[in-house]
Amino acid sequence: MRGITISQDDFSNFGAYAPQGAVARLLDLTRHASNTWAGQKGAFLLGSLAMKALAGRPLDVEALGARMRLYPDANACEKRLLFTPQYFDIFERSLLQSRLPRNPVFIDIGANIGAYSLFVAACAGSGARILAIEPQPEIFERLTFNISQNSFATVKALGCAVADCDGEITLFVDAGNKAKTSMRQINSGAGEETLKVQAKALTTIIGEENLDRIDAMNLDAEGAEDLILEPFFRQAHQSLWPRLLLIQCMPECWDVDLAAVLTGKGYREMLRTGHKAIYELS
Repeated sequence: MRGITISQDDFSNFGAYAPQGAVARLLDLTRHASNTWAGQKGAFLLGSLAMKALAGRPLDVEALGARMRLYPDANACEKRLLFTPQYFDIFERSLLQSRLPRNPVFIDIGANIGAYSLFVAACAGSGARILAIEPQPEIFERLTFNISQNSFATVKALGCAVADCDGEITLFVDAGNKAKTSMRQINSGAGEETLKVQAKALTTIIGEENLDRIDAMNLDAEGAEDLILEPFFRQAHQSLWPRLLLIQCMPECWDVDLAAVLTGKGYREMLRTGHKAIYELS
């Protein structure tokens, strides 16, 4: 295990990394692949070929209705958004969009480079309030860059972790996939790096942002979802409980039965996929 080294990404004008030549043709094929088994397998194979041609370079593209500069190397989220956005959390996004009121309040915890935040901004009203919260400095820079490339004035990025209390914490980062970052040490080994960051409790953030409701919240904390939600439900008034809650499901990492906690608070499970569950407050 070692301390993380922050790399310097290129934040030149959008379009500087427009897809060209063979990479552009491969990208077109992957993005138009069908949602069948054969279509997905072919898209992943073509994406691997494009990755080799890119050799670590990013691409400037549109995904989920927003402009993004995506670095597919060492970030599975960016790789999915770049090559196969048509497969990206299809059912979760559909249900979320169907439940969002006009001008919603949306919190995206573990926002990464902004997929969910920018998706909601693209389909919500101009009066929406969206908080995109990301603790990794390198990924936070990519998030703020992607936000700035769009006309949405509804997304605010916060560079901190969300935890059970305020203070400094240690993040464990998978060097091979920076989307796998957690307050819990899940994949200990030579490829894991550590990073000290500031953290805030969810109730602190809500108070600082003067929010009086949360229409929907996406929580992707790589196995630390219980550390965030269990104290939140003890501390926050019921009027602040998210009406719709999207949670990454890693119950093997949790110290409490989070599904039982949510059921006890009046939530009902609406959807469960391979890696996520959606709950709605009754």
